[in-house]
Amino acid sequence: MSLTFYGGVAGLMFAAGVLVIVGRLLARRPRLADRLAPYLVERPTSSRLLAETPARSPYAVLERLVGPIVDDVVPALEKLGSTTSTVRRRLTESGSPMTVAQFRTEQLAWGAIGLALGLTLALTVGAAYGAPTPVLILAVLLLGLTGVLLRDTRLTARVTARRERIAAELPDIAELVALSVGAGDGLVPALERVHRIANGAVADELRLTLADMRSGVPTVIALDRLATRTGSPTLGRFADAVGAAIERGTPLAEVLRAQAQDTREAGRRELMELAGKKEVAMMLPVVLLILPTTVLFALYPGLAALRMGL
Repeated sequence: MSLTFYGGVAGLMFAAGVLVIVGRLLARRPRLADRLAPYLVERPTSSRLLAETPARSPYAVLERLVGPIVDDVVPALEKLGSTTSTVRRRLTESGSPMTVAQFRTEQLAWGAIGLALGLTLALTVGAAYGAPTPVLILAVLLLGLTGVLLRDTRLTARVTARRERIAAELPDIAELVALSVGAGDGLVPALERVHRIANGAVADELRLTLADMRSGVPTVIALDRLATRTGSPTLGRFADAVGAAIERGTPLAEVLRAQAQDTREAGRRELMELAGKKEVAMMLPVVLLILPTTVLFALYPGLAALRMGL
C-alpha cells in the first residue's frame, strides 16, 4: 500500500513538473526588447576571421528546449552567489570556451539529475521505512539544490587547478623566453618561438596574447590583458614586470630570469606552508588512533598478569 502511495505521489510530482514546463514555454511571449534586439546589435569593428568558434555544447538540444526557462531561473541562481559576472570571470580564468548560457544549462541539468536521484531515494526510503512525506519532499529538493551547487563548485575547483598549473609552468616558460631574448630575439619572436614548442595553460595564454599583439594591440596592453584574463597572481606579477621593463628600457633577459627565480621561490614557500599545515593534520591520527593503540598494547599484558595473579 505504501509503495502504491509513494508511486502515485511521484507520478503526480512528475506530471506537475511537466505541466509547469510546458505551460511556461507556451505562455512565454517574446518581449519588445527581444524583438528589437536583432536590429539594434552593433556591427563588430574587427574581422570575423579573428573571432573564435564557439564551443559545441553536449547540451545543445537541451539549450534550445529550456532556453526560456533558463532566463527565468537565472535570477534565482544569482541569489545563491553565482552571479553572471562571476560566472563569466571564472569561465575565462578556467580557460573554458563555454558561455554563461551553456553553464546555466549544465547547472539545470545537474539539478535535474539531483532531483531524479532524490526522487528515487525518497521512493526507496518511503517504501521501506514509511518516512513522512514532507521530509521526503524536502530531501528531494535539497538534492536538486546540491546538484546545482556542485556544478558551481566544480567550476571554482577548475579555476584553482588552472592557477596551480600556471604557477608550476611559468618558471620554465620564463627561462625559455629569457634564453631566446638573450640570443638576440625580440619579445614577440621569443614568445612565438616558445609558444610553438611549449604545451599547457601558459602556452594557451601566450597564444591569445600573441593574437592580440598581431592584431595591433600594444605589447604592454596585451600583457595587462593576459594578467586580467587569467586571474593568476603569479602570471600577473610576471606580466607587470615585463611591461615595466619594456616601458623603462630594462634588459628583458635579466628581468625574465629574475621572474623565473622569484616564481620558483614563491612555489617553494607555498610548498613549505602546505607541508606545515599537513604536519599538524597528520598529528591527529597519531594522537587519536596510533598512540591509544600503542598504550593499550603496552598495558594489556600487565593487566592480564595482574588479573591472573589475583
